[in-house]
Amino acid sequence: MINEIHQKILNQEIKAVELVEKYFKKIEKEDKNIQAYLTLTQDLALEQAQAIDNKVKRGEAIGKLAGIPLAIKDNILIQGIRATSASKILDNYIAPYDATVIRKLKKEGAVFLGKTNMDEFAMGASTETSAYQKTKNPRDLSRVPGGSSGGSAAVVASDQAVWALGSDTGGSIRQPASFCGVVGLKPTYGRVSRYGLMAMASSFDQIGPLTHSVEDAAITLSVLAGEDKKDATSAKSSDKLYENYLTGDIQGKKIGIVQEHYEGLDKEMKDIFFQAIDKFKKLGAIIEEIEMPHNQYALATYYILITSEVSSNMARYDGIKYGLSIDDEENSGAGLLETYLDTRQYGLGAEVKRRIMLGTYALSAGYYDAYYKKAQKVRNLIKQDYKKAFQKVDFIFSPVAPEVAFKFGEKMNDPLKMYLSDIYTITANLAGVPAISFPIGNLTIDEKKLPVGGQLSAQWFDEEGLLNTAYTWEEN
Repeated sequence: MINEIHQKILNQEIKAVELVEKYFKKIEKEDKNIQAYLTLTQDLALEQAQAIDNKVKRGEAIGKLAGIPLAIKDNILIQGIRATSASKILDNYIAPYDATVIRKLKKEGAVFLGKTNMDEFAMGASTETSAYQKTKNPRDLSRVPGGSSGGSAAVVASDQAVWALGSDTGGSIRQPASFCGVVGLKPTYGRVSRYGLMAMASSFDQIGPLTHSVEDAAITLSVLAGEDKKDATSAKSSDKLYENYLTGDIQGKKIGIVQEHYEGLDKEMKDIFFQAIDKFKKLGAIIEEIEMPHNQYALATYYILITSEVSSNMARYDGIKYGLSIDDEENSGAGLLETYLDTRQYGLGAEVKRRIMLGTYALSAGYYDAYYKKAQKVRNLIKQDYKKAFQKVDFIFSPVAPEVAFKFGEKMNDPLKMYLSDIYTITANLAGVPAISFPIGNLTIDEKKLPVGGQLSAQWFDEEGLLNTAYTWEEN
C-alpha cells in the first residue's frame, strides 16, 4: 500500500494534500462510531502535505513515507501537540519536544493525522482503561480492538490512516494487530529509540508500526530504526532498507513450535494454526518441535517486573512538574503531600493505581528479594531458553492471543483474566527479541468474521529474516 501511494505522489497522479483531505473525510464519517482518535492535527497534516507537493512539483527527491498519512499513539510526543497517554492527569499536557521517531518521520516528510486512543499509560489489553473513550473493533463494534495500542490498530483496520505508530511492552502492538486483522511489529529492544515515548516499563517498552502489510512494516522500520544518542538503550544499528530483504524465499529455514502453546486453544483456533504451519512447510520451511521450559513462569515474572518499573516511572506524575495539579482551595495551607495525593487520586485510573500498588509492594523492604530479584533471575532463564532455541531453529511460530477479540466488559472485573490476554506475547518482551503479528485466518462468531493473528519471533536484531518469513507467508 505505501509503495503504491508513494508512486502515485511521485508521478503526480495524486497530491499529498488531496490524500490528507480524503483521510479526514473518512475520519469524520467513520470515527464517531469507532472512536479511535483522541486528537486530530488537521492544520499540521495539511501543512506537511503541502510541503511534499511543493517538493514533487520542483522535481526534488522524496522519501518513501513522504506525504503518507499516519496516526500516532498518544504516549509518543509531537512538539506543540497535546499528549495525554489517555489519562486525566495529562489532560492539559502539551508536548515540548519531538520524540526521536517523530523527528525522523518529519525529516522523511510523513504526514501526521492525529493521536490515537489507548489504555491509560499503556496499562491494559483492551483499550477499556482509557480515561476518555472506548475504541471499538472495526470488525465488530461490540468487541474490543485489543490494547494498549487499540486506537492505532483500529485506525489502520478501518482505513482511517495508511499506517500507525504504537508501543509494545508485553504485546501492546501485536495483540491489537491480531484482534483487528492488521500487521503489528515489535522490533528488537533497542532497535528503535524510546526517546519521547512516555515510559511505562523502561526495560520492556518498544515503539513499532501497525500496517496493512508486512512490506509496509518493513518500509516503516527502515525509517524508524537506528541508534540515538538521546536514548542510552538504543543499539548501534547500521542503516538498513528492510524492504530489500523481502525475497519471498524461506526454503530450508527452520521454524520452531512449542506444543504447549496450542494446548489451551479451542479446536477451531487450533485448526487455523496447524493450517498455517502446513503452509510454512509447503513454502519450504522445516518445522521442528522445541522446548521453552521456563515459559510457564513468564506471566508471573512479567507482572512482577513491569509493575515494579511502573511504580518507579509513575512517580513523576505528582501534580508539581507537569499535567494536572489539584490544590485544596478550602485548605490553603495544604502541604505538598496533600497535593500529591489529591492529584493522583483524581488523575489516575483504577488499573494504573493497581499496578503502582503491586509494584511498590514487590519493591518494598522484605519483599524485594522474594519477588523482584527472583523475577529478574527467571527473566534471565527465559532469555537463555531463547538462546538455546535459536541454536536449533531460525524462527519460532506461536499464537498471538488465546482467543479472538472479546466483548466489552467481558474481562474488566477480572484483572487476572485480562492479564492472561498477554500470555503468548510477553516472552518476546522479557527476552527483548523481535516479533511480528500477521493475519493467518478468521473465526466466524455471531455471523462476524473475526481475525486470528499468528506470531513469529526471531533472534535478536534479525528483523530482516523475521519480516521476510512473514512476508513469504502473506504473499502466498
